[in-house]
Amino acid sequence: MTQPSAKALVPFVSVDNMMRLVHHIGIDQMLQDLVAYIEEDFRRWELFDKTPRVASHSDVGVIELMPTSDGEAYGFKYVNGHPKNTAEGLQTVTAFGLLADVYTGYPVLLTEMTLLTALRTAAMSALAAKYLAPKGADTMAMIGNGAQSEFQSLAMQAILGLKSVRLYDKDPAATQKAARNLADSGLDVVICSSPEEAIQGAQIITTCTADKQNAKILTDNMVGAGVHINAIGGDCPGKTELAPGILSRADTFVEYPEQTRIEGEIQQMPADFPVTELWQVITGSAQGRRDPAQITLFDSVGFAIEDFSALRYIRDKVRDTPYHIDLDMLADPDDPRDLFGMLQRAKA
Repeated sequence: MTQPSAKALVPFVSVDNMMRLVHHIGIDQMLQDLVAYIEEDFRRWELFDKTPRVASHSDVGVIELMPTSDGEAYGFKYVNGHPKNTAEGLQTVTAFGLLADVYTGYPVLLTEMTLLTALRTAAMSALAAKYLAPKGADTMAMIGNGAQSEFQSLAMQAILGLKSVRLYDKDPAATQKAARNLADSGLDVVICSSPEEAIQGAQIITTCTADKQNAKILTDNMVGAGVHINAIGGDCPGKTELAPGILSRADTFVEYPEQTRIEGEIQQMPADFPVTELWQVITGSAQGRRDPAQITLFDSVGFAIEDFSALRYIRDKVRDTPYHIDLDMLADPDDPRDLFGMLQRAKA
């Protein structure tokens, strides 16, 4: 059997190679790099195809496809969200992604995106906080201490210079896990017994819970002037974390309104509830934080352009490295019209 040509081979980054790559680059550096790639693509926002993610909902979770293109490359992510998985010893969220060349339609990268999504989600939060958090913010309340909590804390440290993180989860074991994992980070890690205790002295409040319900992790009376709220819990229709009163007092910033109005905190609000798109703040066409007393809210649901940025980054970083393998994914007959002949010659 003939060997596939180089043009038929697609670089694949496995979970093992992704972990090796992260440690080779360094988590802090990788988070900083991802912020830079996402910020660059948000500055090119108007070039991209944009559509709300394609979601298939069930009683136990959701499976989604997140596609976009800048006209030169096309990318998509497959991702699930199943809160019940944790009780079964499985991840709540898993993902993989693909990047392709628009000119040929050929894939140029296939990669795991469970780890990569955790990193890019944290990078996105830190990018938003860079523009929206109070100047000099150095303390964050981390409410929900599951798989994302350490990444969020480290990203805020790498980008904003965060000094202290105050942890709370309704499951004390999750908080202990997060505290152990952050013990050598250089952050002052404070274990809290309630959300109210966690937000004391925090200029940034991050909510990251997974229950599929209209919850009120933060009630209106818990949120005072001058804070930045980073609401990132696994969003979907019927899933919220904040009391509507908070949204009424805050200035709300979103990725893509058409998607956030379906899945985000603002699904609780009227259809014409005012929001500002974050790309406009990054490009300078809209204002972010304008005064110290302002409450800012990043109603983050995750958007395909962020995944595209992460895929671009991995494509660039694994080229000419040992952190991938080449997959024989594409049929490559000597004569492009003779696919059947290629099949027949494989008999031997």
